[in-house]
Amino acid sequence: MSSHITAGDRYNEIEQSAGSKILTDLADALDRTLPVPLGIQLRGLIEFGIALGELPPGQRLPSVRELADRAGIAPMTVATVYRELRKSGLIEAKPGAGTYVGDGHNSDGLRSSAIRRVQRRIDALFTEADELGLSGSVVASLVNARAARGRAATRPLRLVMVGNFLDTTEQYARRIQEHLNPGDTIMATTVTALQEGEPFPMPCDVCMTLAHRRAEVEAMMPDRSIPLVGLSFIPSEETRAKLAVIDPMARIGIVSIFPEFMALMKPGVLRFTPHVSDVEVRLITAPDLKDFLASLDVLIYASGAEPILKDLLPGRQALEFQYVPDPHAIRQTLMPVIERMRSAQSADTEEDKLS
Repeated sequence: MSSHITAGDRYNEIEQSAGSKILTDLADALDRTLPVPLGIQLRGLIEFGIALGELPPGQRLPSVRELADRAGIAPMTVATVYRELRKSGLIEAKPGAGTYVGDGHNSDGLRSSAIRRVQRRIDALFTEADELGLSGSVVASLVNARAARGRAATRPLRLVMVGNFLDTTEQYARRIQEHLNPGDTIMATTVTALQEGEPFPMPCDVCMTLAHRRAEVEAMMPDRSIPLVGLSFIPSEETRAKLAVIDPMARIGIVSIFPEFMALMKPGVLRFTPHVSDVEVRLITAPDLKDFLASLDVLIYASGAEPILKDLLPGRQALEFQYVPDPHAIRQTLMPVIERMRSAQSADTEEDKLS
């Protein structure tokens, strides 16, 4: 008897393989030498995995028991992390199916709403044409001719980028600007500034933020009808190039700002420095930070940690671990939302002309 492998079987195999890799990556990245509780590390690994696109929407996560057993930590620790991530909207539990990375944006809902809106106008157009004695083929020809002329002119879009630090957020905005039309603008602000009462930049057509901070930003937006897009990030080309040429004999240290991301920075650095055997990590608030910096040949620091550079000895190398918006995420996640906004504007412009 010959075996028959269905498409469903193949999909399950692929999903199981991806799930096994995620389980291994999360468990192995937990570092017991760091002065950060394992629960905080685990949450940071998942949050940043989502932010970097390594855990895409719809990706199944290990069960509480699987992850606890593989990582050697208490199931309650994993359950608490999952509960916190569910509250923030980053992951969701599907009864009987497991835990999955949540959809970071409501693009399907936006698309369905836009299609229904256009469909109503098409129906009205054909009804009006029939009343005027015009056939459906004539109307179709007119629509096709209009499509061939391209979109009607629309006003420039106004976007807002919300990040962790203003300087890096402005850098992200400049990268995204390269994908936009001339005249489109991007304002930059930070989560902290909004939390401290700074007004949300308005008017705004589309808001963007880091994927793992989407829920926080959404709670502070003055208008919930504004599309909010969570973007993923990757290490910049410059960062990857500088890491690749570090002297393998150099004493290398990493300084992180956020405790939850300490466990992620170390493997992130080692990924692009395969010739380096090990690095040490410190939090920016570590009591021995000055002594640690004095012992280094090369410092790799998180964006936002620039104040520590004053304590680095002269002649020592310092390298900022910079991230940039993932171009694939911009094309696949942000641009469809922007194009729907332009289409809606174009439709409104045509309606105004006809009214």
